[in-house]
Amino acid sequence: MAMNPALMKPLNLSPELEAVIGAGPLPRTEVVKKLWEYIKKNDLQNPANKRNIFADDLLRPVFGKDEVTMFEMTKLVSAHLK
Repeated sequence: MAMNPALMKPLNLSPELEAVIGAGPLPRTEVVKKLWEYIKKNDLQNPANKRNIFADDLLRPVFGKDEVTMFEMTKLVSAHLK
């Protein structure tokens, strides 16, 4: 299956998102990959439910709350991409 070209298009990141994963523009696939690297490196997955992610001080402005599900994360991050 071919990659969706829209997913490969570099997007501008909000300052809040850049604070977490570095400067854009980046394609959405790379943004998600870097977010997961950050989450794993900082041990932000809820040990009781690995699908939930805790927000630290850098992620809180991106998520707008203290804990999100993986699926919520994707939706919330989209608001930070242009």
